[in-house]
Amino acid sequence: MNETALIAAAVLALGYALASKRLENSILTGPLIFLCLGAVLSQTGLLHIEQAEESLHLLAEITLIIVLFADATQVRARDLLQYHTWPIRMLVIGLPLAMLIGTGLNAVLLPGWGMWEIALLAAILAPTDAALGQAVVTNAHVPQRIRRALTVESGLNDGLALPAVLMLGCLAVGGRHEFTQVSWLQFALEQIGLGALIGIAVGYLGGKLFALAKSRNYAQTPMQGIAILAVAGLTYLAAQSLGGNGFLAAFVGGVAFAAAQTEDLTYPTEFMETEGTLLVLMTFLLVGLVLAPEVLSHADPIWIALALGSLFIVRPLAIWVSLIGTDAPPATRLFMGWFGPRGLATILFALLIVSQLTHLEHGHEILMIATLTVLLSAVLHGTSAAPSATKFGARLLPKNLE
Repeated sequence: MNETALIAAAVLALGYALASKRLENSILTGPLIFLCLGAVLSQTGLLHIEQAEESLHLLAEITLIIVLFADATQVRARDLLQYHTWPIRMLVIGLPLAMLIGTGLNAVLLPGWGMWEIALLAAILAPTDAALGQAVVTNAHVPQRIRRALTVESGLNDGLALPAVLMLGCLAVGGRHEFTQVSWLQFALEQIGLGALIGIAVGYLGGKLFALAKSRNYAQTPMQGIAILAVAGLTYLAAQSLGGNGFLAAFVGGVAFAAAQTEDLTYPTEFMETEGTLLVLMTFLLVGLVLAPEVLSHADPIWIALALGSLFIVRPLAIWVSLIGTDAPPATRLFMGWFGPRGLATILFALLIVSQLTHLEHGHEILMIATLTVLLSAVLHGTSAAPSATKFGARLLPKNLE
């Protein structure tokens, strides 16, 4: 991007930071603002789209690595099992069910597509992003139990969906991955199995070294954050160099890193609320700049139906079913089913699959449908989050269930 475009982005970032408190519970979310700025900049002719595309792919990879690792460090397995019944149900039952229901919807609307590509699209559209409905997870009117459930779910479902995205992508192209023909079993062992093993090894070793340095007061506090980012990068690079999937390794590495700690980690959360937020917003800016114009100018009615079906049918139905048998009241199930915005993970997974699996027959369409779903979600969830949280939040749970 040239200097004029960078100045515009910097001015917007400054303005958003200065007004962030006022915007926190408004209909204007950060992702929506930066998506719109990108779309506006694309019409000015101030920058070269080809250069922006390269920047988007690079920034998307870096952001995905950090987001996967940071999210995975925040929920410990013991605490999850003890205190988070709702998010466990939403992850273990709701996420696979969303993929299954989405596959059925896609099969009806895309009769000419192969079944593996149909299932791949459903897997890409399944993860959620709390950032697009930030007013819900930060609004005190919404019971803490609901806010915590949505935050935990959105933090973990991208990493849990990634193996399905990788496997279905391999099956969709018959094993042809980056111009190399391999069997799906070999792909699973190398990309998923090896990636997970490397993530465990590097993440746990890095976590132990980090905990040791903290306990003996070797590391300065500001440097601890750099150490965590370095471990995240190492898990990715080690897996990529040895033939595993680096993104999966980053997520598993984050889980292993947290397991090696003797006390709760605060830096990953602090990073994602500050520098990490800037990475995410810049990614949305480039999505608005590079992808939004093409999607909006060539949107097919079938794409719109798929996107709306994912938002209004697939997710709400999957969450409703996943919470059957729990103490979640019907209003709570509906609320949590609706507030599962599609955001960063959906875009990044689509970019990842399209760039690495060049033999996908409908790769471009998958990227366009994913982008359109995120754009619609940014508008619909962003504008409904604050009013819904304020109007209905206090009525969602009886006091004895909060």
